[in-house]
Formats: sequence, structure tokens, C-alpha cells
Amino acid sequence: MRYLRHFSRAGAAGIVALLMFVACALAQPSSVADLAGYQGADRKQLLIDGAKREKELTFYSSIPPDDISALVSAFDRKYGVKVKVWRADSEGFLQRVVREARARRFEVDVVAGSSSALEPLYRENLLQEVKSPYLSGIIPEAIAPHRQWVAVYLSTIVQAYNTELVRQDSLPKTYYDLLRPQWKDKLGIEAEDFDWFAQVVMEMGEAQGLRLFRDIVASNGISVRKGHSLLTNLVAAGEVPLALTAYGFLAEQAKRKGAPLDWFVIPPVIARPTAEGLARNAPHPHAAVLFFDFLISEEGQQILASRQFVTVSRSIETPFSKGPIRLIDSAAILNQARKWQELYQKTIIAPSR
Repeated sequence: MRYLRHFSRAGAAGIVALLMFVACALAQPSSVADLAGYQGADRKQLLIDGAKREKELTFYSSIPPDDISALVSAFDRKYGVKVKVWRADSEGFLQRVVREARARRFEVDVVAGSSSALEPLYRENLLQEVKSPYLSGIIPEAIAPHRQWVAVYLSTIVQAYNTELVRQDSLPKTYYDLLRPQWKDKLGIEAEDFDWFAQVVMEMGEAQGLRLFRDIVASNGISVRKGHSLLTNLVAAGEVPLALTAYGFLAEQAKRKGAPLDWFVIPPVIARPTAEGLARNAPHPHAAVLFFDFLISEEGQQILASRQFVTVSRSIETPFSKGPIRLIDSAAILNQARKWQELYQKTIIAPSR
């Protein structure tokens, strides 16, 4: 009888402990939305423990391969979580995410690419806001008004030139200088930079800006190339002496590798946010939120800065820190995308073929 009473007490204590454990487990956030919005003191440890159980996450991105590799390798070393990467241009991963969602196949955890692709994903209700503690360390302009995507770096659009073919003292100071005869058959542009075109034209005044670019194409021509990496390589090779829309980080990387290339800016500096978003139905929610945090943390931003990206960190200086930068308004451009795509086609692309 004494044994049964002891067993009963021990059993009751065990049941109470089990119930407390279950209650505690149930209280922990586990869904994507719960984890993304969780702000408790144990947030980071909760994410790390969950990510180690999940072991991996899937990342769709248009960030250049070598730069993705630097980021995911650092994350894996830090947390022991493998990042499976699928890379395409921003339009490519946008189409894939939407297609998978419509088929009810939720494979991606985090996406990163041009804000022009993240904004449509927000409008399709495929992203989830993350209340990350690291948001306080980045510039306010990097955070979309609806807070469902956040820039991780700014793709500054600069003008790049071949130093063996173009003298520094002859560089144009305004877009009107591109009307000079010296630029005949020497200009190049990226085929899909209609949002840059829209921003520049609106800065000038639409009628005046459109007239100027029509005159530049008519007088001197503009070679159209698809892909910023290709355009940068063609400048280095001398096939395009002056590119109007080179990515600053690609130009600086090429310059540091010894290519006969340098870059400058015709004011104002136009920048396209390269942003990240958490998938609303991320299959590895702990790892996904942890990786989202990592990209905008000081560590992630320092990795990007070391690779000549213009980061969104408040504490990291860039070549553009002291001057005005015009961020492309992805929402506004998306609302008028057809108009500006058609104008870019009619003004730049079609006459240049």
C-alpha cells in the first residue's frame, strides 16, 4: 500500500511535469507568422535551436553567385545550417515563387533580389513581415512602407568607362553632354533598366527628359546589352567604351581586379534596392527568420561592404554616404510599369537595333 501511494505521488508529479512541458512547448511560437513577429528576450536562441532542428533552408536570389556564396558560407559556419540556393534574375525567381504558390507547393524560405520583384510578391500576399531587432540598425529608406520586404543593399547605378579608350577629363558631367559628337557609337545601356530611365526622366521633367534621350539615340546611338555583368565585362574589354547603367559594385569589383575600367556618376545617383523577403509559407520557419536577420545584421552587412556593395547599415560608410541618393520607388514604378517599359522600348531599345 505504501508502495502504491509512493508510486501515485511520483506518477502525479511526472504528469504535472509533462503537462508543464507541453504547455511551455505550446506557448512557444512555431508558425511563420508567430516566429516573424516574436520579440521575446529568448528570440535569438529560439530561432537558433529551431534552425538546428530544421537543418536547412531554401533561398531564391538574383544576387551574384560569388557574393551569395560568401553570405551563405558565413551563415553555415556560424549556425551549422545549410542554405540551398536557387539563383535566377529577379524576374525569374518572381515567376517561380508565384507559380509554386499557385500550385500550393511552398518550397522557398527567403527571397532576395530587386525590389521590383519583391513588391509584386507583397501584392500577391506571399511575403511575411519580420519584426527583426536588426531593423533599427539600417537606414529607414531601406524598409518598405508596408514592411514586408527590406533592402539588404543598394544597387547604385553608375556610369562606367574603359580607361584606355576614354580620358577622365572628357567625361560627361550631365546627360546633355552625351549629345557631343565624341560619344558617337561609344555608349551602352542595359536592356531592362526602364526604372532607372523613368527616374532620370522624371528628375528632368518628363517631356524634356524624353526629348533629350531621343536626341542622344538619334545623334550618337546607344548599344543595348542584356545583363549588368555582361555590360561591365564589355566595358572592360573595350567593346562598350562608356556604359550608362552599370552596377556600382560590379564596376568597383572589376576595377579592383585590375580591369582597365573606372566609374563616375552623372548626378543624381540612382539606386535600386536589392531586398529580402520572408516567404509567408516558409517550410523552415526558424532557419528562414534567422537567415533574414543575418542578412541585415552588422555581420551580414560587413560581408557585403567588403565586397564593394553599398550597404543599408547606418554604421558603414560608402562612397555615397555624403551625397544624395535617389532610391527607385518600386511601388510607384510598378503602378506605371507598362507606361515606362513602352517608353524605354520606343525611346532607347527599338531605335538602337
